[in-house]
Amino acid sequence: MGGLEGWLLDPYRFEFMRRALLALALVSLVGGVVGAFVVNKGLAFSGDALAHSTLAGVAVAFVTGGSVVLGALVAAVVTALGVGLTRRRARVSYDTAIGIFFVSMFSFGILILSRRTSYTPDLSAFVFGNILGVSRSDLLAAGALSAALLVFVFAFYRELQLVAYDPAVAAAMGVRATLFEYAMLVMVAVAVVVALKAIGIVLVNAMLIIPAATAGLFVRRLPLIMVYGALLGMGASVVGLHLSYHARVAVSPAVVLSSAAVFVVVAVVTSSRRALLPGASGSGQ
Repeated sequence: MGGLEGWLLDPYRFEFMRRALLALALVSLVGGVVGAFVVNKGLAFSGDALAHSTLAGVAVAFVTGGSVVLGALVAAVVTALGVGLTRRRARVSYDTAIGIFFVSMFSFGILILSRRTSYTPDLSAFVFGNILGVSRSDLLAAGALSAALLVFVFAFYRELQLVAYDPAVAAAMGVRATLFEYAMLVMVAVAVVVALKAIGIVLVNAMLIIPAATAGLFVRRLPLIMVYGALLGMGASVVGLHLSYHARVAVSPAVVLSSAAVFVVVAVVTSSRRALLPGASGSGQ
């Protein structure tokens, strides 16, 4: 098989590439849905903090022989709930609460790892990503978490949407705004764990923010941001996989940089179109 068809299909002769594509499809879907809330709510820092906080759970699970995915999930959820509780009880900003738990949990993970002589390849995969090493069990775990998350969003979409736009209005309409603000943080935690093995702690936040932020440049409705964010994430994943295969570069940064390149192009196009609109130059007067 040669030419363009061969270039496109040749990577998927290998099972590990097909598994990688499926894993990135899950990451893109979850990233598009949760990322829409993250970008709209201004929680961009939360994804990065929760990703780094999982190191504590990963380290504990690794040294005790437990499930690394479960350890990461517990650490991320504990951090998410801790951030919400600290913000409300201590009356500090989201950024401050996130920063406190981010450095504390990450430091705890480093403390545990300092008892070992070196990192192992299994643990390094969670730090830097190992999409080509995703196993069937990893896919099943990511699929189960993704399904649970999407069912929750579908079941409580109205409440989540109201809280995302204005918690005060949501509360006035009878929505338990505090509960769903906690739920939103837990959603980010689950999304982080879904993407953790594929993208890694270092880059996981990018797939939560960049596709949704790109979609937000040309659509405004939350459902459309979810759909286009997921599609843009999937497109960047396919491009990144092919770059990795044909150019022999690491997959995770290739996917993230592909997504960032799309954001730059869309930003330039949309800003240029706004500049050409009649009266755009005087809109601020």
